[in-house]
Amino acid sequence: MPSVDVVDETFLAVPPAVVAAAFAPPAAWTRFWPDLALDVYADRGTEGLRWTVGGALVGTMEVWLEPVLDGTLLHYFLRADLPGGASDRRTRREVRRRQLAAKQVSLGLKLLLEDGRPPGVAPVLP
Repeated sequence: MPSVDVVDETFLAVPPAVVAAAFAPPAAWTRFWPDLALDVYADRGTEGLRWTVGGALVGTMEVWLEPVLDGTLLHYFLRADLPGGASDRRTRREVRRRQLAAKQVSLGLKLLLEDGRPPGVAPVLP
């Protein structure tokens, strides 16, 4: 069982294709997770990405994009270990740090992609 196991879910009031486009370029990965070396092992298109993780952690990570109502439920999974092992205290700090970072990514995308759309208001279609 991985020592760093982070799961997060956030609803974004935009279609999955819009969220997928935000994760598509490798430059975005570096912005979101600067200390991780990511290698895609499953590109699921509008359903998300799966990576192997190296660098500050070793394991796997996934962004799963689930269509829900008129938006996307962004599921985030990180299952990894600190290289070389770590104390329980350091591991707990790392888990908390990664939990906060996951929420920062998802809420940052929510603010950017929803572009001020109020809750309950239908999207503006082109």
